[in-house]
Amino acid sequence: MITKRIIPCLDVRNGRVVKGVNFEGLSDVSSPVELGKYYSDNGADELVFYDITASAEGRALFTDILTEVAKTIFIPLTVGGGINTLEDFDRVLKCGADKVSVNSGAIRNPDLITQAAKKYGDQCVVLSADVKRVNGVYRVFAKGGRENTGMEAIRWIKSCVERGAGEVVLNSIDTDGVKGGFDLEMLDAVCNVVNVPVIASGGAGCKEDFITLFNTLPKVDAGLAASIFHFGEVEIADLKKTLQENGINVRL
Repeated sequence: MITKRIIPCLDVRNGRVVKGVNFEGLSDVSSPVELGKYYSDNGADELVFYDITASAEGRALFTDILTEVAKTIFIPLTVGGGINTLEDFDRVLKCGADKVSVNSGAIRNPDLITQAAKKYGDQCVVLSADVKRVNGVYRVFAKGGRENTGMEAIRWIKSCVERGAGEVVLNSIDTDGVKGGFDLEMLDAVCNVVNVPVIASGGAGCKEDFITLFNTLPKVDAGLAASIFHFGEVEIADLKKTLQENGINVRL
């Protein structure tokens, strides 16, 4: 039985971890180095680090802070934000990332996924898809949720996995920061078309939301959250204990 992963996410802007609702209204939370170390020491299975304004500002990801985070943690690290070329992959991997997450860069140049998977292996390439319902259709958004690409999301995600993405992080903009539970309908649609690990992101408000996620959608490999962990509403060790008590296999 595959172990389910619990993954905190650091959304970093100007060197600080921030959090908003529906990708808007960002407020300051903490230092990414301190928070990353805390999660590494307290039961997180992996850590995701997003430089959330790199794409919108058209710049490269901040590598100094990333290097500091990578030095202080002992769990796998996925990094995204402003990843547009193979050189960007190379740079963040050299800073200590284990996996590289692409979103806007892949939308501009889908071949980036193919090239990166060929050079670094599928397991290194993570597709991060920011998806929102527009008139009842799942649409892909770029630039940190600011720009509607007009692309239908499920077809897009399937095509990226066919190109070599070894993992999918599905960020539901509709449920982001709302704390009303994961977007089960959207996640189910993605799980039905790909055969790589799918990470649920957006909407976790309590421990029960993770139980519902894994019981309803056994194909989902991991639950990712930010604010409930950042603000101490849910402790990861406590969450894992509850999951295990509910018959969900986790690494304690």
